Amino acid sequence: MKLITILNLLFLMALNASAGNYEVKSPNGKVKVTVTTDEQVCWQIDYDGKTVLQPSKIDIQLTQGKKLLGLGKVGKVAKTVVNSSFESPFYKKASVKDCYGQLLMYTNQKFTIEVRVYDDGAAYRLISTNKKPLNVINETAEFCFAADYPAFVPYVNDNRGGERYCYSFESYYDEQKLSEMYADSLAITPLAVCLPQLKAIIMDAGVENYPGMMLKKGEGNSLKAEYAPYPLEQEIGGYARLNLVPTKRAGYIAQLNGQQALPWRAVVITERDADIMNCDMAQRLAPACRISDTSWIRPGKVAWDWWNNTNITGVDFASGMNTNTYLYYIDFASKNHLEYIIIDEGWSGKESLMEALNPEIDLQRLIAYGQEKGVGIILWSSWRNLIGSNPLGDVAVTDAVMKHYADMGIKGFKVDFFDRDDQQAIASAYQIAASAARHHLVLDYHGLKPFGIQRAYPNIFNFEGMKGLENSKWEPRVGDGPLHNQPRYDVTIPYLRMLAGPMDYTPGAMMNAMKDSFFGNNDHPMSQGTRVHQMAMYTTFEAPLQMLADSPTKYMQNQECTDFIAQIPTTFDETLALDGQLGEYTLIARRKSDTWYLAAMTDWTPRDLTIDLSFLSAGQHDADIFADGANAQKEATDYKHAKQTVTANQKLRIHLSSGGGWTAIIR
Repeated sequence: MKLITILNLLFLMALNASAGNYEVKSPNGKVKVTVTTDEQVCWQIDYDGKTVLQPSKIDIQLTQGKKLLGLGKVGKVAKTVVNSSFESPFYKKASVKDCYGQLLMYTNQKFTIEVRVYDDGAAYRLISTNKKPLNVINETAEFCFAADYPAFVPYVNDNRGGERYCYSFESYYDEQKLSEMYADSLAITPLAVCLPQLKAIIMDAGVENYPGMMLKKGEGNSLKAEYAPYPLEQEIGGYARLNLVPTKRAGYIAQLNGQQALPWRAVVITERDADIMNCDMAQRLAPACRISDTSWIRPGKVAWDWWNNTNITGVDFASGMNTNTYLYYIDFASKNHLEYIIIDEGWSGKESLMEALNPEIDLQRLIAYGQEKGVGIILWSSWRNLIGSNPLGDVAVTDAVMKHYADMGIKGFKVDFFDRDDQQAIASAYQIAASAARHHLVLDYHGLKPFGIQRAYPNIFNFEGMKGLENSKWEPRVGDGPLHNQPRYDVTIPYLRMLAGPMDYTPGAMMNAMKDSFFGNNDHPMSQGTRVHQMAMYTTFEAPLQMLADSPTKYMQNQECTDFIAQIPTTFDETLALDGQLGEYTLIARRKSDTWYLAAMTDWTPRDLTIDLSFLSAGQHDADIFADGANAQKEATDYKHAKQTVTANQKLRIHLSSGGGWTAIIR
């Protein structure tokens, strides 16, 4: 239950249209937002006396029938301080504090501008109180900076069917100055701007019945929002005919029935990079949970078939998309206390989830065997097959599929190839989540980045929207190494992509390689960096449904490592961001009950770090530790497994090899 205390209502008054400036501060007083309303509405953000965001426009352009409307003039203004919290049982901590200064500004065009100022950033949103339908032509959101700062920019690329706004949200980061951004390209969020001694990270949150926000280069040192226009026509196409690709879009971005809160436009601000890994901005700004009884939602780990190409050995049957293979996966999951297996693409018909099913897979037998072994089964689906190719959402079609498979005993769906976040796709994501919740099914969304729905519907465990381990299968070599620096990406996403919500990176490679020996291999894939780099991901990366991506055979051949990662929870009671630097390294601690889980990761640069264990309770604790081996810089699979006793007044000194990691369980 959310408990809200309004500490003080400072003022509520009628002001004329040229009222001037309004200020609101964070609870600790460091973050200040100034909203000006003289000629146009702008917001400015200062942190501890330093300007983070220069005055940046806030506006909206709408039509109501033939009438053109805008944001209007500000009249009444209210300012409050809110001190609240809410429970978060499927998250990186058991409860979230939600404390902020709030400014509410009411316009004569029936809009409210809501500004919240937190200790770690600020956000605003527009709320329509109109009672008649509206079309949003555009929403103006600017982010203007004082200088040509460096940035981490995740560009849109690999458009589906050549359509500008049809994209999987999988982006590496271009590290460049704001002036160097490509003017004709879109970027997704979160996007980091590196100010002197500060990071400012731009994101949207709480998106519902509205398109997601992309960013593009603006005038001077600014970024401007751009949104996918509303689709009018679409066709099956894109990648392997798995997408619904818009072929005609409207001259507006959204249709509003009238009263509706639009998404938040947020800037996270920090002096210390590590704190980003423990930031709750996305969770705080998300809609509250809409599932009254969540007792059936079961996070956990899952054995996955696709990345390892069902490559198992030492059996007397041909492995592949067949019943015997998945009986084997269930046995593996059961022996290693994994909650689920996934049956990925290939079990169903190409165009249907109900017809032309693979005759080599006996789902009823697998479900029954899984129930006997305590292992649930999750099925892969394309988005278009699940919704009946109707992006407006044919709830009856989706509900029929959900009910059919839930009645059989299936536990959830991995829904793939959304590859859009226009208003229709976002609305569909909510409809699917609601239908799944009615039938007690869990979900894993691919081709989407998280946007707030994960708090409203915590049966959605994961989102892809990232360059996860699958990319190693086709990573090309350039010169003496791989084209992309995956270890650097691995220590960038905990600060940026993970800020938006959980991520389906699918870790766990047991074949590991340094730069000189790595190559892409679809059937026998490997990872960049060390074995313990992969193992550290299980604590570092947030994912209520965490994959074991490699084959059961590989895990059984490396049982010592498998035993360790199988113990790591996927949701936690507390998180501490101990140390780190964006794009360089991470060091994090998470607690579940009275057990702590620690992990560190680095890019290709070897590092020595010190861990202050003062967060431990008094007394002696048993630490189970995996570290890079003495020869990991040559043979990436080399590791050292040790056990030792530690205390709260101790400082652990650890070494990370090139592309390396370190991880521990402390009881």
